Amino acid sequence: MVLPLEALLDETAARIIAAAEELTALDSAIGDADHGLNMKRGFEAVLADKTNILSKPAGEALKSLGMTLVMKVGGASGPLYGTLFMTLGKELPDDPAPADVARALAAAVTALKARGKADFGNKTMLDVLGPVADHLAGGGASLASVRALAAARAEATVPMKAIRGRASFLGERSVGHMDPGARSSQIMIEAICNVLEGKA
Repeated sequence: MVLPLEALLDETAARIIAAAEELTALDSAIGDADHGLNMKRGFEAVLADKTNILSKPAGEALKSLGMTLVMKVGGASGPLYGTLFMTLGKELPDDPAPADVARALAAAVTALKARGKADFGNKTMLDVLGPVADHLAGGGASLASVRALAAARAEATVPMKAIRGRASFLGERSVGHMDPGARSSQIMIEAICNVLEGKA
């Protein structure tokens, strides 16, 4: 499977930029109210550097994308999403099979746990990315099932009490709100599904 990197980059950036206000509203409830703006800034920088990023082999392109996010996205999100894409870039071959994608995402989840000192159930992006990685590793995943799982796991962060991140300072008051990082992770997964389904 040759990754349609330009389409994936364009669709992911477009979806994140379009969701900036929604992500900021989610972050206003339990964080610093900057997740949407930070992610928008990061992906605008990615688009600005698109020609340079896409001039590289797939793995190096993903690493370059991740480094751009580290440099341009403020707060914790930059290092975390940077780690996600840089790990995918390191682990994915240029012509990945579905099993390679599953293995690379699992490695990225492990790296995110270490970087964020978080785990599943802590009300973070891991609560979307971890279950999706497990689903892919189990084999038989479809784009529809991946999309549905990402949406369900983002929604499942609403009743959770935050254990890690800025929201954890709120304790019980973090209950009842979707985690912004879980939502932005869901949006990225939906964007990727859109491209692979030919809907973008």
